[in-house]
Amino acid sequence: MSVKTYLIALCAVLLSNIGYAEQVKLTSLEWPPYTSESLKEQGASVAVAKAAFEAMGHQLVIEFYPWKRAVYLAKEDPSYDGYFPEYFSEELKKDFILSEPMGSGPLGFAELKTNPITWNSLDDLKKFRVGVVGGYVNTAEFDDMVSKGQLKASVASDDVKNILKLASGRSDLAVVDQNVLSFLLASDASLKGAASDIQFNGRLLEDKQLYICFKKGPRGEKISKIFNEGLTKIDVKAIMKKHLGN
Repeated sequence: MSVKTYLIALCAVLLSNIGYAEQVKLTSLEWPPYTSESLKEQGASVAVAKAAFEAMGHQLVIEFYPWKRAVYLAKEDPSYDGYFPEYFSEELKKDFILSEPMGSGPLGFAELKTNPITWNSLDDLKKFRVGVVGGYVNTAEFDDMVSKGQLKASVASDDVKNILKLASGRSDLAVVDQNVLSFLLASDASLKGAASDIQFNGRLLEDKQLYICFKKGPRGEKISKIFNEGLTKIDVKAIMKKHLGN
């Protein structure tokens, strides 16, 4: 083998190894406008995540699944490094390393315009049927009350089904991010007939910060540090505003 041929082959191997080492693979879900295969740059949260990794010379690859499967694969399948976007929960720390916050979203309730609900504490909601999405983290207090049966929760498999249950009168409120609600009411065909009847409740549960959950272990620790450093090199608020318009 000539020296030239050897060097070309060596460079090809090195570039191949570098490309492999720089790739991060995460699962996510259809949760527009934050994450979606059909959106420009795949949504606000994806744009932030990709920009942060790119700032550190890493390539982010995302595969979309139903939420529960996305979480399961991130935890159990060694080919994935984690999942996102997720709200903070102490319970998550058992299996994942949470990144620094990568944006936020206003979490509250959808309600019928003909049945607006005034509340000051979660205790005020005990008499109502509250729609939730199975597997979603909401707030610590809310989820604790649901788990203890102190709130009457009606479980749906995704946000659209949760809103449809509200529209049909099978629940009185539906937990949802305000940006997600606005997007779905404006764009989802199955909600077209109900869109004019639904509004966002005037009181937030919480302005929730968003995170990436990296799989526990040496690789997860390394990647989380890389991502966190990448966040300091980009303008998260500007990227989120570009995609969310607020």
